[in-house]
Amino acid sequence: MSDAVAARMRRNAVLGNASRRFSFVLEESVLRYRFGGAETMAAQLGHLLAVMDLQNVALGIVPFSAQRTVWPMPTFTVFDDTRVHADTLDAASALTQPSQVELYARAFERLSQGAVRGAAARSLIAGALSSLD
Repeated sequence: MSDAVAARMRRNAVLGNASRRFSFVLEESVLRYRFGGAETMAAQLGHLLAVMDLQNVALGIVPFSAQRTVWPMPTFTVFDDTRVHADTLDAASALTQPSQVELYARAFERLSQGAVRGAAARSLIAGALSSLD
C-alpha cells in the first residue's frame, strides 16, 4: 500500500468517527481546478458528495457569486480554541498564540457566512462533475 493511500485511509477513518465533529469550507474554485485527470477529479468530487452525508460533517462551499467579506485564503485548519495549522508556500505552521487562533477562527466564521450548504453545495459539486466531460 502506498503512503498516499494509507494517509487517505487514516483521514477517512477519522471522518467516520461519529464522536468528532468537522466543519469544512471550500472555495468553489477548488472544485474546478484540474489536478490530475478527469477520473481523479471525479473521484475527489464524488468523495465530497459522500462526506456530505456524514452526520458529523458540515461542508460549505463559497460560490464564485458570493459577496466577499474576506479574501480567499491559503489552507488553514482550526483544531480547537488553542491550535491552528496554517499553510504557506514554504512551510506549515502550528499557531498557538491566542490572538493568532482568534484571528483564524474569525476568518473561518466569515468564510462560513458566505458558504452555501446542502442542496446548493451539492449543485456546485455536480456542476464541477459535469464540466469534466
